[in-house]
Amino acid sequence: MSELDRLIDDDHTGIPAIAAYLDGLDADERWREVSALGRGRQRMLYEKAAHARPIDLAHFVGDAGEREEVIHDGMNTLPVPRPLRRFQKRFCRPPFDSVSQSLGLAQGERANGHGPRLFGYNEGPTRKVVGPGFFVAIPTDGRPHWTARGPVVVDYFQVPDGPVAVGWPEVVPNDWRLQRFVYNGTRDFMRRVSSHVSIGAAFKGERPLDHYFVLCRR
Repeated sequence: MSELDRLIDDDHTGIPAIAAYLDGLDADERWREVSALGRGRQRMLYEKAAHARPIDLAHFVGDAGEREEVIHDGMNTLPVPRPLRRFQKRFCRPPFDSVSQSLGLAQGERANGHGPRLFGYNEGPTRKVVGPGFFVAIPTDGRPHWTARGPVVVDYFQVPDGPVAVGWPEVVPNDWRLQRFVYNGTRDFMRRVSSHVSIGAAFKGERPLDHYFVLCRR
């Protein structure tokens, strides 16, 4: 049993202690610990993370500029062989258009009515077969039933409507080919674990799937 397993299993250990432990590891050790978590411990970690400091869009892109790719390594709990459960979520800030800038809007806010948001897609061993699973990540504030699940939602009901990071695949809707069975109609609700680590819970529409994934920002 790893130290992270022990902390998660201990009913008296809260998310601050888990965050402090993960923040004290180097990048390789941190990924080794979180990527070994199975479904049961990811579920418990998601519940403990309800008491973490609310996650925000900056967690996923840091101080990256517009259309600059930021990679998060991930491990999900789907019932497939372990190598197929490893993936990446790749994020970028959308372009900050000149109209929004002239109006004094913040980075990520746009004059066409969009609030703060990020563009992203899923990279991994199944991407060329299933599809890229593009999404738009947005805050959940103003939607209490969503905010209870996590302060940020990775929303597959939306796909990027503007330029994405250089080198990303072509943006396609999530009802395209086989990815309709994986991403279409899905939302992932995100909670903070530590400075680099977050955890998400998958929903199909409004129905929880009891599947989870951990992300670790590079």
